[in-house]
Amino acid sequence: MLARLLPAFMLLTLTSCTVAYGLNVTQVVGNGMLYTVATVEPGKDRLELHWLNPTTGKPYGTFEQVTARLKKQGQTVLFATNSGIYAPGPRPLGLHVEKGETLVKVNNARSGGNFALLPNGVFWVKGTRAGVTETQAYQRNDPQPEYATQSGPLLVQGGKLHPEFNRNGTSFKVRSGVGVCQDGKVRFAVSAGPVNFYSFALFFRDTLKCPDALYLDGSISAYQTLDTNTQLVNFAGIWTVSR
Repeated sequence: MLARLLPAFMLLTLTSCTVAYGLNVTQVVGNGMLYTVATVEPGKDRLELHWLNPTTGKPYGTFEQVTARLKKQGQTVLFATNSGIYAPGPRPLGLHVEKGETLVKVNNARSGGNFALLPNGVFWVKGTRAGVTETQAYQRNDPQPEYATQSGPLLVQGGKLHPEFNRNGTSFKVRSGVGVCQDGKVRFAVSAGPVNFYSFALFFRDTLKCPDALYLDGSISAYQTLDTNTQLVNFAGIWTVSR
C-alpha cells in the first residue's frame, strides 16, 4: 500500500477511487497540499501515450476523444492525464514516441521556459520497465522505448532535487509530474492547488519515494478517472491506462 511508504506526519492517504490490475488512483495530502496520485505497474497495466487520431490525422486533444477511440477497440480507459509541455498545434515540444515510432524528435533547446530549465529529461516505457532519464543520457543510451515523452525540468535526478529549485520559490502553480519509484512502479501526480517546484519535487522524492521524477506541465494539468474529468483545455500527448 502507498500509505506504508508515506510518513504519517506529512500526509494522509484517502480512499482509493480506482483499482484495477496494478493501477491504484489515490488522493494523498503531503505538506498541506492535496495530490491525485496514480500508481501504475508497467507490464501489468496497459500504459500508452496518444497524440494523433489515426483516422483523422489530427490531435485527439481531449480525454473524451481518446476514450471514445479506445472504446471502439474494446478498451476501457481507467485513468488519463496530460503528457509533457507542448507547442501550438497542439504538438509535443519534445520527444514523443508511440508504439515504438518516434513522431517528434528530441528537443535540445537550451533556453525558453520550463522545458529548457536544464537538466530536463525523458519519461519512457518499455515492456515491464520504465525510466526517467536526463535528455543527454537518454540520447547516449536510447532504450528504444515503446512510449516516451520529453519535458522539463527534471524534478528529481538520482535522489537529488533540481539545482535551480528554491524552498522559497515564488512561482506557485498547479503542477503535474511523473516519477519512477524505488518499488519500480510509476507514479503520476497532479496537485489540487498551486505549489512551487521545490515542494513538488520534494513530494516525489520524500513522500512517493521516487528517486527520479519529471515535470510534465503546469496550470492546465488534469486527469480523468471513471467518474472524474478535470480537463479544461486541449492537450497534445495524453497518457492512458486501460483494460
